[in-house]
Amino acid sequence: MGKLDNKIAIVTGAGQGIGAGIATKLAAEGATVVVTDINEETAKATAAALGNGAIGIRTDVTDRESVDAMVDQVIGEFGRVDVLVNNAGWDKGEPFVESEPETWDRIIQINLYGVLNTSKKVLPLLAAQGSGSVINLGSDAGRVGSSGEAVYSAAKGGVIAFTKATAREMARAQVRVNCVCPGPTDTALFASMGGEKLREALRKAIPLRRLGQPDDLANAVAFLASDEASFITGQTVSVSGGLTMS
Repeated sequence: MGKLDNKIAIVTGAGQGIGAGIATKLAAEGATVVVTDINEETAKATAAALGNGAIGIRTDVTDRESVDAMVDQVIGEFGRVDVLVNNAGWDKGEPFVESEPETWDRIIQINLYGVLNTSKKVLPLLAAQGSGSVINLGSDAGRVGSSGEAVYSAAKGGVIAFTKATAREMARAQVRVNCVCPGPTDTALFASMGGEKLREALRKAIPLRRLGQPDDLANAVAFLASDEASFITGQTVSVSGGLTMS
């Protein structure tokens, strides 16, 4: 028996990295996972590896029509949604004064508007059911700031605040909304942003003396998605090895 048996879960940006780790864990706990990604190939490959009726759908979270079509497909196929994990994210590391407005737009569109777009479509469905759990992926950058990630920090701070506000609005309908904030996590995105030097510096700075793994995030998400967390809403949990204690 898994703690997510018979649940239908949508995970955005789940083709690789943390999202794929989350999708894998939710499926292992019994959920049927809808893997969405801007890259259709990785979405379908991840879904195929999961089994348990998982499907992969190309979705651009910055495009409301794309999001709406994906959710309509899920409802058409499964009849309901129980869990929404807003994981899709993107960043480009650089000092703010050297950044360009086009980059700001892309960061805010993916990291903040992506969450707004999926929430606008899914929250009413969960409210009508009178149950459901939303987990938004924030970032410790949104809690304490991060050099070279100013606009990303702003967007993720927005996600954290949006989580709290929607948790308040949805509580009466018995829909829970929580936020999980990864610290430095060993993914392809992390590798693209810094070499071994950064990895070593972080390893020394993190009290638990290692980088996070996708599994670490996935375990926290699976708990918040499950009925074990039925009295937890509006909370922000950092999964960062103690790097931040805010």
